Amino acid sequence: MDAQESKSADSTLNPEHLYKGRRASLSLDIVVIGCGLGGLAAAYCLAQAGHNITILEAASAIGEVGAGVQASPNVSRLLMRWGLGPRLEELGVEIQALSFRRWKDNEVVGWTPFGDVIDKEYGAPFYLLHRADFHRMLHDATEPHCNIRVNSRVVSVDPSKPSVTLASGEVVSADLIIGADGVKSITREYVVGGPDKPRSTGDAAYRALIPTEKLLEDDELRPLVERRESNIWMGPNGHIVGYTIRAKKDFNLVLMHPDEAEGGVESWTAEGNVDKMKEYYKGWNTTIQKLLALVPSTLDWKLMDRDPLPSWIHKDGKLALLGDSCHPMLPYRAQGSAMAIEDAAVLGNIFSHCSDRSQILPMLYAYQSLRYDRATATQTSSSLNRHIFHHPDGPEQEKRDKEMRAAMEDAFRVARGEKSTHVLTGNANQWADKKKSDIQFGYDADEEAEKWWDANGDRLMSLIPSTEIKSRGVHSANRH
Repeated sequence: MDAQESKSADSTLNPEHLYKGRRASLSLDIVVIGCGLGGLAAAYCLAQAGHNITILEAASAIGEVGAGVQASPNVSRLLMRWGLGPRLEELGVEIQALSFRRWKDNEVVGWTPFGDVIDKEYGAPFYLLHRADFHRMLHDATEPHCNIRVNSRVVSVDPSKPSVTLASGEVVSADLIIGADGVKSITREYVVGGPDKPRSTGDAAYRALIPTEKLLEDDELRPLVERRESNIWMGPNGHIVGYTIRAKKDFNLVLMHPDEAEGGVESWTAEGNVDKMKEYYKGWNTTIQKLLALVPSTLDWKLMDRDPLPSWIHKDGKLALLGDSCHPMLPYRAQGSAMAIEDAAVLGNIFSHCSDRSQILPMLYAYQSLRYDRATATQTSSSLNRHIFHHPDGPEQEKRDKEMRAAMEDAFRVARGEKSTHVLTGNANQWADKKKSDIQFGYDADEEAEKWWDANGDRLMSLIPSTEIKSRGVHSANRH
């Protein structure tokens, strides 16, 4: 058994064994704003680290909409460590391959194996899930360990005390506030120092679910269910992603297209126009036409972008951001939820060492130090795929397809037991780039936090008060 397999075998440990069984000797009162995937994960990890957690959620009921979400090995290994392996197997679909196809004729120009290859390489599976199932799974794991308050919309924050004021007028105080309130974050504005408006990418995404029983009735569509592949159809100024979720009961469709709406806001729940959707893709291949004919309704998601923040921590050191509130991801690499959950794991691990309130600020800088470069690089990588997938037919598209075919042929050779003959670094198929996949999927948030603490923990704890922390550069300690 190699190291990765051994790690996977240990991943179903009782969650009480997180952080090597270490729990903070001082229990902080921590408020997490937002009960999405990132907020729930942060609450879970900080509670397991020994802290008292309250989640404040604006909605009147806990739930999640949306459609497909991907749990790559860098996420699934954490979820399995939290005892959620059986839920993943029950609710998810383990993806077997990634297939890139031409918009016009459905030709496969790129293919990357996942399944057993991913398991063996990274010691954890790659799952496709419905976002609501993922959310419910995290909620069920987190709820016993913290106080989740609905109808608790935060209208203002006092980062210095720290405290928040709710729409009801109630003031909730804490030792630390974690802003996990998503792309329309109120806490982000306090860290930035004012309004921080997103900019339009020029793209939007239709989203729809189709019962797979309908696909199974058609010989052309049946393989989309049976093969358990994630399919990406690339075309001029847009692309379509399709894969099964919910134990192969539903087929998830995400259809990227130019955003023609003026103004608008980011929303997962804006109603889309089915006829307009079908009209935009009318020149695409027959497989796409058949899929669209099965779509009864759709949501239209306006894709907005933001530049990386210079810091995720408020200057007073008692408010920090997590997930989409500080590094919102475009969906082109399916790593948005992954980055939020990794943030949560690192935050919990670092704060399991807490023994005094004076350590809060240095620990926040440790969290940022560990996470900033990786999250920012993933933002950049996600944006890159937008351009790769949307080439109009012509020289750039032909160059892209040639690179992808070379990677596919290499994957077939390896599958036959032959040696890889191509260097795939920088390939247009980012998932075929072994170096990129190792960086993305091989990352273990807990392991990185433990290594960081072993190397820097003693020095970090000696850097109090905060003026010394800033002057001696804790923010960049992980780069040395």
